[in-house]
Amino acid sequence: MFSFKNHQELTCIAEGDGHFFAKLGAMVAYKGNFTSEKVLLDTNSNQSIFKSVMNLAARKLSGENIPIMKVNGSGSYYMANRAQHITIITLQPGQSIGVEGENLLAFTEGCKYGVRFMGSGVISQKGMFTSNLTAIGNNPQVVITTNGNPIILETPCVVDPDAVVCWTGPDPNFKTDVNWKTFLGQTSGESYMLEFNSQGETVIIQPCERVSGLNVAID
Repeated sequence: MFSFKNHQELTCIAEGDGHFFAKLGAMVAYKGNFTSEKVLLDTNSNQSIFKSVMNLAARKLSGENIPIMKVNGSGSYYMANRAQHITIITLQPGQSIGVEGENLLAFTEGCKYGVRFMGSGVISQKGMFTSNLTAIGNNPQVVITTNGNPIILETPCVVDPDAVVCWTGPDPNFKTDVNWKTFLGQTSGESYMLEFNSQGETVIIQPCERVSGLNVAID
């Protein structure tokens, strides 16, 4: 079984034996014996072929189908992505976490990977779907990346949809602050937000916003 640990903020080390899953091309070095193969259908090997195909279709249609590889072997496996900061999250049994696909770096075999419908974020790059990982086995760990040091918040809170990276608990509501000034170009630039109303959950954002939004103005 593999376990993840942070190395100098910008690198994740997977140590142990067996297998885990990572974004294609995440490896920067390793010590030991490893092989990797691209996952064609699904990371959830205990599912039927039909469910695996449906899971793949859902990821493709939702835009959350990031290329993933299955890494087999034993030793120490170093992973990074464009010098982004690394955060390792250990899930509780049965706990789920929503993660932006572009920020997902790796996860252990103790996690079930899929997508879930949010129904919000049409204006922002957040989209209406997000990647979903659920703890189903031993040592369920998820590795995420952020542009800059991650900001960890406890709910309830309101965040910019273009800065959010991941969260535990229920999905947020889509909050708007749109009025006639918005259409005259007098907006504050913070008209669309994600509102997390549950108590005691965790939201991680990054100090870097994705380029997005609907720019409507009269010059």
